[in-house]
Amino acid sequence: MLVLISYDVSTEDAAGRKRLRQIAKQCVNYGQRVQNSVFECLLDAAQCKQLQHKLCSIMDKEKDSLRFYYLGNRYETKIEHFGAKIGYKPEGVLMI
Repeated sequence: MLVLISYDVSTEDAAGRKRLRQIAKQCVNYGQRVQNSVFECLLDAAQCKQLQHKLCSIMDKEKDSLRFYYLGNRYETKIEHFGAKIGYKPEGVLMI
């Protein structure tokens, strides 16, 4: 299923900036950054729960915010893109 993950981390202190880097690093391991604090991740249910657990253990629940949007397996009809940055197919080939 395609999951859209967005986060807002308080960066007022060094600890917040560290949390921001750690959350972004975990999200990069699972998906594609589509905006500064937004990732599209193609996950199964177990991967999704695992990522949720990792991110929740990093975040400060008093200062930070984390959102998961479940777009499902038929996500192609639920996404429209306009403007800069060409879209990509999450299940397609990724060349590094």
